Amino acid sequence: MTVYVAEEFTPTEADVLRRYFTNLDSPVFALVNLPEVVKGALFARYSRSSKSLRRLFLDEFVAELDVSGDVSIDATIGLRRAEELYDRVFFEYGDDSVAQLGGVHLACEQASNVLTKVLEWGRLMSYLEQSTRYIPYDTRIGGRYRYYRDPEVLQSSLGTRYVGDMDRLFDSYGQLVPQMSDFFREAFPKGPGDSDFVHRQAIRAKAFDTLRGILPAASLSNVGIYGTGQGYEALLLRMRSHWLPEARAYADLMLTELRKVIPSFLKRVDLPDRGVAWSGYLADTRDATAELAVELLGSMASAGAGSGLSMVAGDDSGAADVSLVDFDPDAEIKMVAAMLYPHSHLSETDIEQQVRAMSTDDRLRVVHAYVGDRSNRRHKPGRALERCSYRFDVLADYGAFRDLQRHRMLTVDWQQLSPRHGYVRPAAIDVAGCAAGFDEAMERSAMLHDAMVGEFPHQAPYAVSFGYRVRFSMQMNAREAMHLIELRTTPQGHAAYRRVAQEMHRLIADQAGHHAVAEMMRFVDLSPDPGLERLDAERRAEQRRNQ
Repeated sequence: MTVYVAEEFTPTEADVLRRYFTNLDSPVFALVNLPEVVKGALFARYSRSSKSLRRLFLDEFVAELDVSGDVSIDATIGLRRAEELYDRVFFEYGDDSVAQLGGVHLACEQASNVLTKVLEWGRLMSYLEQSTRYIPYDTRIGGRYRYYRDPEVLQSSLGTRYVGDMDRLFDSYGQLVPQMSDFFREAFPKGPGDSDFVHRQAIRAKAFDTLRGILPAASLSNVGIYGTGQGYEALLLRMRSHWLPEARAYADLMLTELRKVIPSFLKRVDLPDRGVAWSGYLADTRDATAELAVELLGSMASAGAGSGLSMVAGDDSGAADVSLVDFDPDAEIKMVAAMLYPHSHLSETDIEQQVRAMSTDDRLRVVHAYVGDRSNRRHKPGRALERCSYRFDVLADYGAFRDLQRHRMLTVDWQQLSPRHGYVRPAAIDVAGCAAGFDEAMERSAMLHDAMVGEFPHQAPYAVSFGYRVRFSMQMNAREAMHLIELRTTPQGHAAYRRVAQEMHRLIADQAGHHAVAEMMRFVDLSPDPGLERLDAERRAEQRRNQ
């Protein structure tokens, strides 16, 4: 059984696609010979569609483009002269900055949700990931449910059980979707001003959001990536050293496609004295630290330890546990000094001394002038806010982690996913009378994980459902905190990460005592969760379509 399902195209479709995609049969491929705005629009649509990127291009974009002049184009040729030029500058002379100037749009399809977190690690790249809110995961690809089938696991004595238990998880999800949709349809009748389409989309999103906790981390996703040659080199070096076999295999697929577009930027990746040595260093230091962690912290600190018992975290009202573990008590004074710094010829030390001698009112005058009249959350104050920093330790369900992890400008790290911290069962599941089916699926997930973790410690997280909680740390400055907290508390956001962001805001104000920083975040929404999170967003989208 192959790991990936190849798409089928008619000869006419293949003739069109060959001009714009570097291959037609691999889950990884680059986009070429298209205007940048088209690539961006494709990726934006990609995140909310169940279609592959190539199928989406054929169905929704080709008719809007003039491709008549591209008949002679082949996406895989015509690079020799450019490669010779870059070789002289980049490879022979070692000017790494050149690799920051060439970028690639790369589609990464049929990647597990464990792998997507590896793909989205780098700060200096852009990502769009397929959303569980808009995609029904009981649909199949090539007759199979959408989850990763690790070759080593399938060839082991656990292979049959792995496939059987995974199928049962997706069966449970598929059986509960119509039940929860009916429940929400009755609980939230269509408003007089809403179209059938708007109401249906909001109900579907609510049902998918509520049930995404059943989906295992092996669930497949599509990720669109845009990055520079330097960004891809760093990503591939990390992936080639990763302890997850899927990550190492996928790195080879990516390298093959990227070399069709930016070959010179990636020549060092598999050279023994360059990229191979670098990847070896990353693997050696990781493994040495992991061994020492077990020695110093005890065997139960090991990431691969089993769960022992699957425990319910209760309903979603208090499922997230957020702690502010580090902050600077003097951060606001230093922030005010940073605000004044560019407008003075004094040293920062001298400015800080004067700020300490100021009255609270004068400091607040500086803050109010610097922040100004923020008429919407996209108005961001400047870099003086980066003088404050906060480190949070968060225990939340894996679904919320997936959304929060994608904030690239903060520092995030996480522990291996397992069932040990219990799971979150949304309150609506109980009210709809579906708790037994949900709990049965979560127990199946935990038992499969525990059966795998001894022989396959790195693949065992595939079995763990999104509803199980994972511990992760997030360190950010006040500027990034403003962006994250204001964005992730909007009413259309998922309840799980809304509560995390709301608690972060409270801790900044109450525990850190940084009331001026908290007050800057004027667009934090502290209201309870709305009934249909996506309803207002769907209404606005329909208005734009009608206009």
